[in-house]
Amino acid sequence: MANKKYDSDQELLAKYAKAMGHPARIAILDFLATQDNCYFGNIHEELPISKATVSQHLSALKEAGLIQGSIEAPKVKYCINKEQWEFARMLFAKEFSKLNPDKECTCKTSK
Repeated sequence: MANKKYDSDQELLAKYAKAMGHPARIAILDFLATQDNCYFGNIHEELPISKATVSQHLSALKEAGLIQGSIEAPKVKYCINKEQWEFARMLFAKEFSKLNPDKECTCKTSK
């Protein structure tokens, strides 16, 4: 098992899933997705989380490539990285389409 490698789609999908793995990050993405242009302002004023927490979540989303931002003193602007967002959507759709809804699971659940 030590020599088994994950393919690039699996690694990217895990990276996107990890970045989206917190409700605050989903809320930030939801908020940014509703903006017509890049958002200049304080996202912490739009969401029920502190500045420091917003900053950490923005960093995780930016590191994953799902958002992009730049500093234009004294503010920072953020927006959805549409190219990466579309690629992430394609990877998630591809992964979720693998399930065969007609196949029954024979595993028994324990109570």
